[in-house]
Amino acid sequence: MIRSTSRALAARILPLTPLLLLGGCSWDLFDPAGAIAVENLHTTLWATALMLIVVIPVIVMTLAFAWRYRSSNTAADYAPEWSHSNRIEVVIWVVPALIVLSLAVICYRTTHDLDPYRPIASSQKPLEVQVVALDWKWLFIYPEQGVASVNELAMPVDRPVHFTITSDGVMNSFFIPKLGTQVYAMAGMQTQLSLIANKAGTYKGISANFSGDGFADMGFEAKATDQQGFDAWVKQAKASSASLDAGGYAALAQQSHHDPVRVYGNVAPQMFQTVLTKDMNHAAAGQPQAADMNGMPMPAKQD
Repeated sequence: MIRSTSRALAARILPLTPLLLLGGCSWDLFDPAGAIAVENLHTTLWATALMLIVVIPVIVMTLAFAWRYRSSNTAADYAPEWSHSNRIEVVIWVVPALIVLSLAVICYRTTHDLDPYRPIASSQKPLEVQVVALDWKWLFIYPEQGVASVNELAMPVDRPVHFTITSDGVMNSFFIPKLGTQVYAMAGMQTQLSLIANKAGTYKGISANFSGDGFADMGFEAKATDQQGFDAWVKQAKASSASLDAGGYAALAQQSHHDPVRVYGNVAPQMFQTVLTKDMNHAAAGQPQAADMNGMPMPAKQD
């Protein structure tokens, strides 16, 4: 008796076990904290709603037809000679065409409005942040403030941030889900991204592109504060005795896991450009390790 009751209970619970997998999911994309992320969410919802216009009726009709034309239902119509219906032809062609047209208009508009290279309209000057993807950590350089940080990004609320992004290794993808669009980071190439945080908070940043055995821990915290909080963060960073010069960068560029947050009070001039052009300089010089265009020796790449 007890065994049969347990089996019955297990049979009822087992179909629900896939729901446990949702515990590992994040809902950041549905809880945006910036204007770009809000627009991304609206686009996703519109596209999903339009596609459901087809998906839901198809599912319903599949179940309804299976029930109505089951073998035991002798009352159902039987039309073996049926071959054509103008009304059905109109529905199956016009409705999808209208959906595709609507999606095309939405995608065209949002592709231009949310162009990562397009500046965000604001009365405030964008904060410039240079991003370098390393194995396996993120380096953020603030050229105007002369400081840098690892695995921590600070930004003022309601002020646009203009990112210039590159990589010193394999390709990664710079992504802060609650703030919006992801953009690839590639060695020897520079990409751009404009984001804005409209709510104060600490948001998770990730690499959305698999990049080796340290990929899972290649995350960072994006901290959005008011202007006073950001100024205090810059002041604290400037007080650091750590310097991101050639030697400091050579040590930082070594492959590592679980890197803690650290800040640099000084950054060598043109550090980002040095990393960006390193591979091009190597190729032009025909040697595996060469001095950069500013005369600063760069670390050799690891195999």
